[in-house]
Amino acid sequence: MTDDASSTAAPSGADGVVNADLTMRYGSVDPEYAERLASTPPDQDGPVWMVNLMRYRERAEYADGRATDLTGQQADDLYAPFDSLAAVGAEIVFFGEVETQLLGDGPAWDRIAVVKYPTGRAFVDMQMRPEFVEHHVHKDAGMAATIITATRPFAHPEGPADAPELDQVPFPSTPEDPRIVVVHVVAFDREQASVDESIESMTAYTQHAIDVAVPHGVRVEGWFRCDGTVVGDGRHWDQVRFNSFPSREAFMTVVMDPDRLAAQHEFREPAMSDTYTMIVRPLIDGLAASWADEEVSAP
Repeated sequence: MTDDASSTAAPSGADGVVNADLTMRYGSVDPEYAERLASTPPDQDGPVWMVNLMRYRERAEYADGRATDLTGQQADDLYAPFDSLAAVGAEIVFFGEVETQLLGDGPAWDRIAVVKYPTGRAFVDMQMRPEFVEHHVHKDAGMAATIITATRPFAHPEGPADAPELDQVPFPSTPEDPRIVVVHVVAFDREQASVDESIESMTAYTQHAIDVAVPHGVRVEGWFRCDGTVVGDGRHWDQVRFNSFPSREAFMTVVMDPDRLAAQHEFREPAMSDTYTMIVRPLIDGLAASWADEEVSAP
Protein backbone atom coordinates (compact mmCIF):
# COMPACT_ATOMS: atom_id res chain seq x y z
CA MET A 1 0.00 0.00 0.00
CA THR A 2 1.27 3.44 -0.88
CA ASP A 3 -0.11 6.94 -0.57
CA ASP A 4 -1.06 7.02 -4.24
CA ALA A 5 -2.78 3.62 -4.25
CA SER A 6 -5.81 3.55 -6.52
CA SER A 7 -9.28 3.86 -5.03
CA THR A 8 -10.92 0.66 -3.85
CA ALA A 9 -14.47 0.18 -5.07
CA ALA A 10 -16.80 -2.56 -3.90
CA PRO A 11 -15.03 -5.79 -4.90
CA SER A 12 -16.69 -8.25 -7.18
CA GLY A 13 -19.19 -10.38 -5.31
CA ALA A 14 -19.41 -7.92 -2.40
CA ASP A 15 -22.39 -5.85 -3.59
CA GLY A 16 -24.37 -4.72 -0.59
CA VAL A 17 -21.55 -5.64 1.78
CA VAL A 18 -18.84 -3.10 0.88
CA ASN A 19 -20.21 0.38 0.31
CA ALA A 20 -19.35 1.40 -3.27
CA ASP A 21 -19.57 5.07 -2.23
CA LEU A 22 -16.46 4.74 -0.06
CA THR A 23 -13.05 5.60 -1.49
CA MET A 24 -10.34 3.57 0.26
CA ARG A 25 -6.78 4.20 -0.86
CA TYR A 26 -5.29 2.95 2.40
CA GLY A 27 -5.84 -0.80 2.01
CA SER A 28 -7.61 -3.63 0.25
CA VAL A 29 -10.93 -5.08 1.34
CA ASP A 30 -11.27 -8.85 1.72
CA PRO A 31 -14.68 -9.35 0.05
CA GLU A 32 -15.04 -12.95 1.19
CA TYR A 33 -14.58 -12.05 4.82
CA ALA A 34 -16.85 -8.99 4.47
CA GLU A 35 -19.50 -11.33 3.09
CA ARG A 36 -19.04 -13.63 6.09
CA LEU A 37 -19.60 -10.73 8.47
CA ALA A 38 -22.76 -9.72 6.64
CA SER A 39 -24.24 -13.19 6.21
CA THR A 40 -23.66 -14.83 9.59
CA PRO A 41 -27.07 -15.85 10.99
CA PRO A 42 -28.14 -13.71 13.96
CA ASP A 43 -28.16 -16.69 16.32
CA GLN A 44 -24.52 -17.38 15.42
CA ASP A 45 -23.34 -13.75 15.43
CA GLY A 46 -22.01 -11.93 18.45
CA PRO A 47 -19.60 -9.29 19.72
CA VAL A 48 -16.54 -8.59 17.62
CA TRP A 49 -13.50 -6.44 18.46
CA MET A 50 -12.10 -4.63 15.42
CA VAL A 51 -8.39 -3.96 15.92
CA ASN A 52 -7.21 -0.97 13.84
CA LEU A 53 -3.54 -0.30 13.07
CA MET A 54 -3.15 3.17 11.60
CA ARG A 55 -0.37 4.85 9.64
CA TYR A 56 -0.88 8.48 8.57
CA ARG A 57 0.16 10.44 5.54
CA GLU A 58 2.55 13.26 6.33
CA ARG A 59 0.08 15.67 4.66
CA ALA A 60 -3.59 14.98 4.04
CA GLU A 61 -4.51 14.24 0.41
CA TYR A 62 -8.21 14.43 -0.45
CA ALA A 63 -9.40 12.24 -3.32
CA ASP A 64 -11.40 15.14 -4.80
CA GLY A 65 -8.24 17.26 -5.05
CA ARG A 66 -9.30 19.94 -2.57
CA ALA A 67 -6.52 22.11 -1.13
CA THR A 68 -5.70 21.52 2.52
CA ASP A 69 -3.06 22.37 5.09
CA LEU A 70 -4.03 19.47 7.35
CA THR A 71 -1.66 16.73 8.37
CA GLY A 72 -2.84 13.17 7.86
CA GLN A 73 -3.53 12.78 11.57
CA GLN A 74 -5.53 16.01 11.68
CA ALA A 75 -7.67 14.81 8.77
CA ASP A 76 -8.32 11.49 10.51
CA ASP A 77 -9.29 13.37 13.67
CA LEU A 78 -12.06 15.03 11.63
CA TYR A 79 -13.31 11.57 10.64
CA ALA A 80 -14.14 10.52 14.25
CA PRO A 81 -17.36 8.55 13.50
CA PHE A 82 -18.79 8.63 17.03
CA ASP A 83 -22.36 9.15 15.83
CA SER A 84 -22.19 6.18 13.45
CA LEU A 85 -20.64 3.96 16.12
CA ALA A 86 -23.33 4.89 18.64
CA ALA A 87 -26.07 4.25 16.08
CA VAL A 88 -25.04 0.59 15.70
CA GLY A 89 -24.23 0.03 19.38
CA ALA A 90 -20.44 0.10 18.99
CA GLU A 91 -17.86 1.79 21.20
CA ILE A 92 -14.15 2.55 21.17
CA VAL A 93 -12.68 0.46 23.99
CA PHE A 94 -8.99 1.16 23.38
CA PHE A 95 -7.11 3.96 21.68
CA GLY A 96 -3.48 4.94 21.95
CA GLU A 97 -0.41 6.45 20.35
CA VAL A 98 2.38 4.12 19.28
CA GLU A 99 5.43 5.33 21.14
CA THR A 100 7.91 2.71 19.89
CA GLN A 101 7.64 -0.05 17.31
CA LEU A 102 10.06 -2.74 18.43
CA LEU A 103 9.33 -5.47 15.89
CA GLY A 104 7.75 -5.60 12.45
CA ASP A 105 8.56 -4.65 8.91
CA GLY A 106 6.90 -1.53 7.51
CA PRO A 107 4.74 0.32 7.82
CA ALA A 108 5.57 1.94 11.12
CA TRP A 109 2.21 2.40 12.84
CA ASP A 110 1.15 5.67 14.48
CA ARG A 111 -1.96 4.71 16.43
CA ILE A 112 -3.90 1.64 17.52
CA ALA A 113 -7.62 1.53 18.23
CA VAL A 114 -10.02 -1.25 19.18
CA VAL A 115 -13.75 -0.87 18.54
CA LYS A 116 -16.21 -3.35 20.04
CA TYR A 117 -19.29 -4.02 17.88
CA PRO A 118 -22.32 -5.92 19.18
CA THR A 119 -22.19 -8.14 16.07
CA GLY A 120 -20.22 -8.51 12.86
CA ARG A 121 -23.34 -7.40 10.99
CA ALA A 122 -23.32 -4.12 12.94
CA PHE A 123 -19.88 -3.33 11.50
CA VAL A 124 -21.19 -3.86 7.97
CA ASP A 125 -24.31 -1.80 8.65
CA MET A 126 -22.23 1.12 9.90
CA GLN A 127 -20.42 1.40 6.56
CA MET A 128 -23.76 2.03 4.86
CA ARG A 129 -24.85 4.96 7.01
CA PRO A 130 -24.92 8.31 5.14
CA GLU A 131 -23.12 10.21 7.91
CA PHE A 132 -20.36 7.57 7.94
CA VAL A 133 -19.81 8.03 4.20
CA GLU A 134 -19.72 11.80 4.70
CA HIS A 135 -17.07 11.57 7.43
CA HIS A 136 -15.05 8.83 5.74
CA VAL A 137 -13.52 11.20 3.17
CA HIS A 138 -11.34 12.56 5.99
CA LYS A 139 -10.10 9.09 6.92
CA ASP A 140 -9.21 8.38 3.30
CA ALA A 141 -7.40 11.72 3.08
CA GLY A 142 -5.39 11.15 6.23
CA MET A 143 -4.58 7.45 6.22
CA ALA A 144 -1.56 6.10 4.36
CA ALA A 145 -2.16 2.50 5.43
CA THR A 146 -4.36 0.56 7.81
CA ILE A 147 -5.07 -2.96 8.96
CA ILE A 148 -8.51 -3.71 10.37
CA THR A 149 -8.77 -7.24 11.71
CA ALA A 150 -11.87 -8.73 13.31
CA THR A 151 -11.09 -10.48 16.58
CA ARG A 152 -12.68 -12.22 19.55
CA PRO A 153 -11.14 -12.82 23.00
CA PHE A 154 -9.52 -16.11 23.88
CA ALA A 155 -8.45 -17.55 27.22
CA HIS A 156 -5.03 -16.62 28.52
CA PRO A 157 -2.97 -18.30 31.26
CA GLU A 158 -3.77 -17.14 34.76
CA GLY A 159 -0.91 -15.59 36.67
CA PRO A 160 0.05 -16.74 40.15
CA ALA A 161 -2.26 -15.89 43.02
CA ASP A 162 0.60 -14.20 44.86
CA ALA A 163 1.38 -11.71 42.09
CA PRO A 164 2.66 -8.48 43.64
CA GLU A 165 0.59 -5.31 43.84
CA LEU A 166 1.63 -2.78 41.21
CA ASP A 167 3.06 -0.41 43.79
CA GLN A 168 5.27 -3.24 45.10
CA VAL A 169 7.06 -4.14 41.86
CA PRO A 170 10.70 -3.15 41.26
CA PHE A 171 9.80 -0.46 38.69
CA PRO A 172 6.34 0.98 39.44
CA SER A 173 4.68 3.73 37.47
CA THR A 174 5.99 7.24 37.96
CA PRO A 175 5.03 10.57 36.37
CA GLU A 176 8.20 10.33 34.30
CA ASP A 177 7.65 6.66 33.35
CA PRO A 178 3.92 5.88 33.40
CA ARG A 179 2.07 2.69 32.55
CA ILE A 180 2.36 1.33 29.00
CA VAL A 181 0.47 -1.23 26.93
CA VAL A 182 2.53 -3.57 24.76
CA VAL A 183 0.69 -4.81 21.68
CA HIS A 184 1.75 -7.97 19.84
CA VAL A 185 0.23 -8.76 16.44
CA VAL A 186 1.09 -12.36 15.51
CA ALA A 187 0.95 -14.55 12.42
CA PHE A 188 1.81 -18.19 13.08
CA ASP A 189 4.22 -20.15 10.93
CA ARG A 190 2.43 -22.37 8.41
CA GLU A 191 5.42 -23.57 6.38
CA GLN A 192 7.72 -25.26 8.87
CA ALA A 193 4.98 -26.49 11.22
CA SER A 194 1.23 -26.83 11.51
CA VAL A 195 -0.76 -24.04 13.14
CA ASP A 196 -1.45 -26.30 16.12
CA GLU A 197 2.26 -26.93 16.54
CA SER A 198 2.99 -23.20 16.31
CA ILE A 199 0.33 -22.48 18.95
CA GLU A 200 1.83 -25.16 21.19
CA SER A 201 5.25 -23.59 20.81
CA MET A 202 3.89 -20.12 21.56
CA THR A 203 2.11 -21.50 24.64
CA ALA A 204 5.40 -22.91 25.92
CA TYR A 205 7.04 -19.51 25.45
CA THR A 206 4.14 -17.78 27.18
CA GLN A 207 4.59 -19.81 30.35
CA HIS A 208 8.27 -18.91 30.53
CA ALA A 209 7.49 -15.24 29.86
CA ILE A 210 4.79 -15.14 32.56
CA ASP A 211 7.21 -16.49 35.15
CA VAL A 212 9.58 -13.64 34.36
CA ALA A 213 7.02 -10.86 33.80
CA VAL A 214 4.61 -11.34 36.73
CA PRO A 215 7.09 -10.16 39.40
CA HIS A 216 7.47 -6.98 37.31
CA GLY A 217 3.73 -6.25 37.22
CA VAL A 218 2.55 -7.51 33.84
CA ARG A 219 -1.24 -7.59 33.42
CA VAL A 220 -3.18 -9.08 30.50
CA GLU A 221 -5.51 -6.45 29.07
CA GLY A 222 -6.85 -8.85 26.45
CA TRP A 223 -5.74 -11.59 24.07
CA PHE A 224 -7.71 -11.87 20.85
CA ARG A 225 -7.98 -14.46 18.10
CA CYS A 226 -8.22 -13.03 14.57
CA ASP A 227 -11.25 -14.26 12.62
CA GLY A 228 -10.35 -12.38 9.44
CA THR A 229 -8.88 -9.16 8.09
CA VAL A 230 -11.46 -6.72 6.76
CA VAL A 231 -8.98 -4.20 5.32
CA GLY A 232 -5.27 -4.77 4.94
CA ASP A 233 -2.40 -5.60 2.62
CA GLY A 234 -3.08 -9.28 1.99
CA ARG A 235 -1.30 -10.67 5.04
CA HIS A 236 -2.99 -13.14 7.38
CA TRP A 237 -2.96 -12.55 11.15
CA ASP A 238 -3.79 -15.00 13.95
CA GLN A 239 -3.67 -13.19 17.28
CA VAL A 240 -3.42 -9.74 18.85
CA ARG A 241 -2.22 -9.57 22.46
CA PHE A 242 -2.45 -6.53 24.75
CA ASN A 243 -0.30 -6.66 27.90
CA SER A 244 0.24 -3.77 30.29
CA PHE A 245 3.32 -2.99 32.35
CA PRO A 246 3.56 -0.44 35.15
CA SER A 247 6.41 1.33 33.36
CA ARG A 248 8.67 1.13 30.33
CA GLU A 249 11.56 0.21 32.62
CA ALA A 250 9.57 -2.76 33.94
CA PHE A 251 8.90 -3.96 30.40
CA MET A 252 12.49 -3.54 29.23
CA THR A 253 13.74 -5.44 32.30
CA VAL A 254 11.53 -8.35 31.25
CA VAL A 255 12.65 -8.04 27.61
CA MET A 256 16.32 -8.32 28.56
CA ASP A 257 15.90 -11.18 31.05
CA PRO A 258 18.24 -14.04 29.96
CA ASP A 259 15.71 -16.79 30.70
CA ARG A 260 13.00 -15.04 28.69
CA LEU A 261 15.41 -14.42 25.81
CA ALA A 262 16.34 -18.11 25.74
CA ALA A 263 12.65 -19.10 25.67
CA GLN A 264 11.99 -16.57 22.91
CA HIS A 265 14.72 -18.09 20.77
CA GLU A 266 13.59 -21.66 21.44
CA PHE A 267 9.82 -21.28 21.25
CA ARG A 268 8.50 -17.87 20.16
CA GLU A 269 10.60 -17.13 17.11
CA PRO A 270 10.01 -20.51 15.39
CA ALA A 271 6.26 -20.21 16.05
CA MET A 272 5.81 -16.99 14.06
CA SER A 273 6.05 -16.03 10.41
CA ASP A 274 5.27 -12.34 10.96
CA THR A 275 4.75 -10.01 13.91
CA TYR A 276 4.52 -6.47 15.20
CA THR A 277 5.42 -5.47 18.75
CA MET A 278 4.60 -1.91 19.80
CA ILE A 279 4.73 0.14 22.99
CA VAL A 280 1.53 2.17 23.22
CA ARG A 281 0.49 5.00 25.55
CA PRO A 282 -3.27 4.48 26.00
CA LEU A 283 -5.65 7.43 25.78
CA ILE A 284 -8.85 5.34 25.93
CA ASP A 285 -8.29 2.34 28.15
CA GLY A 286 -11.39 0.16 28.56
CA LEU A 287 -10.21 -2.98 26.78
CA ALA A 288 -10.06 -5.32 29.78
CA ALA A 289 -13.55 -4.35 30.94
CA SER A 290 -14.96 -4.78 27.42
CA TRP A 291 -14.56 -8.57 27.43
CA ALA A 292 -14.61 -9.37 31.17
CA ASP A 293 -18.16 -10.73 31.04
CA GLU A 294 -17.90 -12.34 27.59
CA GLU A 295 -17.38 -15.98 26.74
CA VAL A 296 -13.81 -16.66 25.65
CA SER A 297 -12.54 -19.35 23.31
CA ALA A 298 -9.39 -21.43 23.02
CA PRO A 299 -6.53 -19.90 20.99
